[in-house]
This record gives sequence, structure tokens and C-alpha cells, in this order.
Amino acid sequence: MNETIDNNQINIGINVDRLTLAVLILCVGFEISFVLLDIFINYNELTDSKTIHRFFNIAREDSLASWFGTMQTFMVGLTLWLIFFVQKHGRASKKAIFGWCMLALFFTYMAVDDGAEIHERLGTIFEAISEAKTAPGESPSWISGLITFFPSYPWQILFIPFFGTAGIFILIFLWYQLRPGTAKVLVILALTCFVIAVGLDFIEGLDKKHPWNFHTRIRHTYHLDKYTVRHFSKSAEEFLEMFGITLFWSAFIQYFKLLPEKGVRFFAAGKNKAR
Repeated sequence: MNETIDNNQINIGINVDRLTLAVLILCVGFEISFVLLDIFINYNELTDSKTIHRFFNIAREDSLASWFGTMQTFMVGLTLWLIFFVQKHGRASKKAIFGWCMLALFFTYMAVDDGAEIHERLGTIFEAISEAKTAPGESPSWISGLITFFPSYPWQILFIPFFGTAGIFILIFLWYQLRPGTAKVLVILALTCFVIAVGLDFIEGLDKKHPWNFHTRIRHTYHLDKYTVRHFSKSAEEFLEMFGITLFWSAFIQYFKLLPEKGVRFFAAGKNKAR
């Protein structure tokens, strides 16, 4: 028996809540696993291989955890480019389209930065410029004075204003774009994770005798060595950054629930089939 099926338009349904939960569970599961693998395989030296130690050392930029963080940030960037694309072809205002474009550019840059260590390298260049010798009789440059005054890593002088401005923009823009509820909570939690992570990095760069350096206090209070305190502080920082990206990704996935209200429909063209 022949049956004609009209499928000129195939609607593709996405259970956004289920997808968000799957992303949260999967990514957080990986992130906790990276912390545990670092503790048991790297720190506690479950194996004698230094190569394997480096592979699971969450504090290293060439570790498995670092690769995961970079790829996850890149996926967030792709998600934002998709939102930007569908907004551009929907009924969104020019301000909204511009805002989503800025978010897509920012998270794409963050993925590139994670992979290429851009802010660390620029910080090193900035420090090298400040340490350049001045001619006899000349006063030190303002860059040298600024780095001397700033107590932590030089890259933070360059990038904290940039990241801070981006964070404020993200909060304000998404506050108007997202509905009250889960998505806004996820964004606030994500930004909080990054603020704490930057704070930990700031403390890590302080001189050991600086009054704000709680690493020294922990070492003296609990009789721990310098490597242990710094390593687990770095581990917490890396976990918070990955977890923050996961929360951002989940919030952006939640936004797809609002797209039909903005005149956007996902469909694939098809042909009439007889069978």
C-alpha cells in the first residue's frame, strides 16, 4: 500500500531543559574528575611517570583539563554565534543583535586566549618593557612605576579592566535578554566563579610576605609546603573557571526557549515522498 507523506517542512524539536541538564551533568562530571585525577595521579604520584603527571596536572596549560576548558569555551562561542545568527534573521532589535555579537566575539576570544595563553604572554612583554634599562639621568617610565606599585601579576594590570568591563556588560545585557529564573541565576553564579578565580590568581601572584597573601598564613597554620598550597589554590581556580563556563553555556542553551517568541523557527526543507 502506498502512502503519501507531506513533509515539505520538518520541525525539529529540542527539549531545552533536558539538554541544559545533560550539559551540566556531563561537564561538571568531567571537571570533578579532572580535580580527582590531579589529586591521585599527579599530586599523590599514583604512577612514577612524570609525563603522565603533567598530563593530569590541572595547573598546567598543556594538561587534559586545560584542553577540555579550551574546547568548552569554544563550544560556548559557537552557541553564541548560533544565537546571533538566528537573532539576525528574526525580529530582534539592532541592539540585541549587536549584544549577542559582542558576547560571541568575547567567548571566542576567551577560547583562543586559553589555547594560546595570550594574556600571560602579553603580561610578560609588559613586564619586560618595564624592566628595560633607562638612560643615565632619566627617570623610570610610568609603566615601570605602575608594575612596581601593583603587587601581583603584570597581566592583571592590562586585562582586569577589560575582563571587568566585559563582566559588567554580560550581566547588564543578559539581565534584559533573559527571563527571571534559572538562566539569570546561572549567569550570576558564573560571574561569581570568575570573580573568585581572578581573586585566587591575584593572591597567587603576591609576594609571600604581603599581608594579603593567605597562602603564607595557611602554610604556617597547617605546616604545609609552598607547592601544596599553591597547587591546590591553582586547582580550585581552574575548576571555578571551567565550572563558570559550564554555567554560562547552560544559561545560553536556556535562551533557545525564547527564540520562538522572537519569530524564529528551526526547520529543514524536505520533499514529498510516496511509499
